[in-house]
Amino acid sequence: MPYDMALAQRIRTHLQGQEHLTEKEMFGGIGFMINGNVACGVIGKEMMVRVGPEGHAQWLATPHVRPFDMTGRPAKGWIMVGSGGLQSEGDVRSWVERGVSFGRSLPAK
Repeated sequence: MPYDMALAQRIRTHLQGQEHLTEKEMFGGIGFMINGNVACGVIGKEMMVRVGPEGHAQWLATPHVRPFDMTGRPAKGWIMVGSGGLQSEGDVRSWVERGVSFGRSLPAK
């Protein structure tokens, strides 16, 4: 299934001006990377956000959020945000900021 290109564009809008930003098709969708580390992306109609292992449980308790699970084993530190959690541009911006913050906390690749 192709990824939601409109959601990808919404994310790009909030990533404008980020240094060391790259895009790469992955997981059947698109990933946005900061310094070579995935920060967020789009898979299908959902937003993937890398929040890190320490924030994982906290964000899973948020409405419209589920574990990122491509193989039957959820990836700790990665979440998927459904369309209900992406209604406003403020929602998208908040998730982008979380992903970028975690991506910047990692060593550059």
